[in-house]
Amino acid sequence: MEKVKQKYNLFSGKALFLLILPIVIESALSMSLGMIDGLMASDAKGAAADEILSAITGVDQISSLIIQLFSAFGVGGSVICAQLLGGGKVEDANKSAKQLLVISLLVSLFFTGLCLALNNQIVGLLFGESGESTKENAYIYFYINSASYPFVAIFNTCAALLRAQRKSMNTMISGIISFGLNVGFNALFIYVFKLGIAGVALGTLIARIFPAAFTLGLMTKKSNLVRIKIFEKFRFDGKLLKRILRLAIPSGIENSFFQLGKILVISFISIGVYNTVITVDGVTDLVNYHTSANSVAYNVNTVSSIVGNGINTSVLTVIGQAVGTGDMGCVKHYVKKMLGISYVGNALCVAFAFGMSPLLLDFYNISPESRDIAWQCLLLCLPIQIVTYPLSFGMPAVLKANSDMKYVMGSSVFSMLLMRVGLCYLLTCEWVGAQLGAMGLWIGMVSDWGLRSAFFLGRYLSGSWKKSSGLIKDYPDYGDSEIVAEREVEKLFMGEI
Repeated sequence: MEKVKQKYNLFSGKALFLLILPIVIESALSMSLGMIDGLMASDAKGAAADEILSAITGVDQISSLIIQLFSAFGVGGSVICAQLLGGGKVEDANKSAKQLLVISLLVSLFFTGLCLALNNQIVGLLFGESGESTKENAYIYFYINSASYPFVAIFNTCAALLRAQRKSMNTMISGIISFGLNVGFNALFIYVFKLGIAGVALGTLIARIFPAAFTLGLMTKKSNLVRIKIFEKFRFDGKLLKRILRLAIPSGIENSFFQLGKILVISFISIGVYNTVITVDGVTDLVNYHTSANSVAYNVNTVSSIVGNGINTSVLTVIGQAVGTGDMGCVKHYVKKMLGISYVGNALCVAFAFGMSPLLLDFYNISPESRDIAWQCLLLCLPIQIVTYPLSFGMPAVLKANSDMKYVMGSSVFSMLLMRVGLCYLLTCEWVGAQLGAMGLWIGMVSDWGLRSAFFLGRYLSGSWKKSSGLIKDYPDYGDSEIVAEREVEKLFMGEI
């Protein structure tokens, strides 16, 4: 008797499209802001542009590290929320929402205070032997940037909860307005008030306040499946907090170590061996072409990750809700579907970035030496990214949605230390002898992508990830009625998509 292929309707084609497209657009706007900030701030010529770009990219790396720490609560909370909604447990999902918001906000306030107090020490540690102009720009940019962390925490939490309810269109609208505010205020502060790098930082601060207020307002609406009641009496729920921490802590460690590795390798090319002495208008300073080249290559490479990053964010909602139904056949179906979408979207985006790279590099007013180095780095990474990105960053999102956070954390940290840090150290630092500069950094980076891909694909094919879906045991035993459960979840979201 021929086996009938099971059809899964948890997410229709239209529902996937309406979930993924807004997230991709929002991701495109968010990820391109770093590049636009650099472009607008680097209207100075030659060495001055190199110094400003190095300062912005270096500080953004520090900020990303800190933001990843409290953003992990959003990841953990969105997975829990998606799984609970997938299981039809709307009341429990509501209880977890405010717990998530409060803990994220408290952690972000702690880091804001820490960064404001230790601004000079943190910048001095990162930029080491860089020129004084680069350090001065970094001090200003980091100080103002630190004040925006609580708003980032509010937005990340509320956006994650909205996406878990399939309301990604709302976060996209927020992202569009925030993007316009950032570019508009950058132009005002840089070109009209001549505030330089301080203008870039102020533009970022203002642009982060709006989406925080906007998405928080959306999360209070009574029409939501999951909502936050701001003025309702609050106290921590130990059980819910334990669930959030169980997923958030491994994710936070993984993301933070990953970002820490990116910061650490920048210091490998910030050392004196790569400094060049230049004299402009009788003033002598040090310029590091490799740090500015890496900054530009990183910004251009960001374009190639836009679609993949958006799809990876969507995975948490899609796979999380599939897990909530308790049907592993449904989970596997949507894993294959999302991975296929990721490969197609990623390939198209990388091809676009590759074709646009020469033009994008010309937009920066950096020195010819920095431009040549940046182009060589892009020639290395973009072809490799087509193969590795969906597996190295999409597959861990699948595992996270299945609550397999600890494996993702362990594998990511090990791969980062071995390849992104260890191999990069051998290829860049003057004490070893290779001294490949920015190119050595990118060789270590793409090697990390390859090893991550092997770890995560192997985990999925082994089936070990099924054991980590811990929340499933809290749901009713659907037995032979998985399809009924799936249809009930569909009904839950009727009118919400």
